[in-house]
Amino acid sequence: MAKEKKEKDNITTKKDSPKKKVKKTKAKVNSDKKEGTKELKEQLTSEKDRVLRLSAEFENYKKRKQRESDEFKKFANETIFKQFLTIVDNLERAISSTKENSDDKGLLEGVKLTYKEIIKLFETFNVKAVEADNQPFDPNFHQAVTQEETDDLPENTVTQVLQKGYLLHDRLIRPAMVIVSKKIEKEIKETKEK
Repeated sequence: MAKEKKEKDNITTKKDSPKKKVKKTKAKVNSDKKEGTKELKEQLTSEKDRVLRLSAEFENYKKRKQRESDEFKKFANETIFKQFLTIVDNLERAISSTKENSDDKGLLEGVKLTYKEIIKLFETFNVKAVEADNQPFDPNFHQAVTQEETDDLPENTVTQVLQKGYLLHDRLIRPAMVIVSKKIEKEIKETKEK
């Protein structure tokens, strides 16, 4: 009888076993889902935090770059103005020397010295004068103010430069103001009238 009881217990255990397995599996799946959901929520929170931090860092970066850009623009011409100070000093010396001496040579020498310093400063920063005198007229570099009748030069040639033009690194910053030649119109009308 003991053997039969054990066999019955084994049979009932075997019969109950699949149900218990399903319940255990369902419980395990539910707990896995809860743990998975909890992990996903933690990851989502972590990612949201990371995105917020990155966004704040980027905003700070933009503000810092804007400040640096503003600072650069504010002082970009500092070296040019420092070099212009020596030119101003020479002009002041020329003015004071003419007040002390009525000698015009001193003023002329002071102005020549100042002119040389300005040209040297222009060369330092790649500022070049536009070649215009006796050159063919080029509207890209010259601004014609008027025309002059002449047979000495070919037509549309610069006869006189009124104001020099300048290039900065091969970019025109001011065109040369010039007078351009044109052929002398012969008085054909007078011969027709006679």
